[in-house]
Amino acid sequence: MSYSVGQVAGFAGVTVRALHHYDGIGLLTPSERNRAGHRRYSDADLDRLQQILFYRELGFPLDEVAALLDDPDADPRAHLRRQHDLLTARIERLRKMAAAVEHAMEARDMGIDLTPEEKFEVFGDFDPDQYEDEVRERWGDTDAYRQSRQRTASYTKDDWKRVTEEFDALHLRMADLMSAGTPADAEEAMDTAEEHRLFLTRAYYDCGHEMHTCLGEMYVADPRFTQTYENIRPGLAAYLRDAIVANAARHSG
Repeated sequence: MSYSVGQVAGFAGVTVRALHHYDGIGLLTPSERNRAGHRRYSDADLDRLQQILFYRELGFPLDEVAALLDDPDADPRAHLRRQHDLLTARIERLRKMAAAVEHAMEARDMGIDLTPEEKFEVFGDFDPDQYEDEVRERWGDTDAYRQSRQRTASYTKDDWKRVTEEFDALHLRMADLMSAGTPADAEEAMDTAEEHRLFLTRAYYDCGHEMHTCLGEMYVADPRFTQTYENIRPGLAAYLRDAIVANAARHSG
């Protein structure tokens, strides 16, 4: 079985021009030509192209890709293992970067105001200040925003660490309930949701059950908040929202 340059371009999501270039520099020379002299790629050629694209995605220049693929001491499985390790490391790095950005957004939403050194220590390598304009636009005119800014103005680094640890513990407890199969409207889940509401009231701003319900809906509707909770435990955003709603209903009667 062999494939035309157009077919391979479609399979791999690359341009015909790129394939011609790879052929021209000897990186990927098609194994066959038809009677008209047109390039035809074999399954082995496609395997090599896959390796090329993996390395390119990882940032290797073409000359290094060629050297790696033509190394007589490396078999295809060794390349796959190497690429798997590199991709896994990149995924982990990106996951940590995304988590840091999400924490930074949530911190700014809550009115956190740290020194530069404290920001980097608590939230990693991302600066919450870059989200200040969005936060002010969305919530700057609300009582909750003003109250949060006022309450947190005197927080020290140790205060923020304590608050963060307490909030994380609440989220983990809720995640454990979810993992144990506890219904979101079970008393234990609702009690934890109430602790969540009281924590916000104590640490940031007066959070009634109606506002808490709105926050719960935002945890699901806003992809950034959703991802924050999904990083703790898949499904946690919706579970927390449901527990918050159930708790609010319990207190409305």
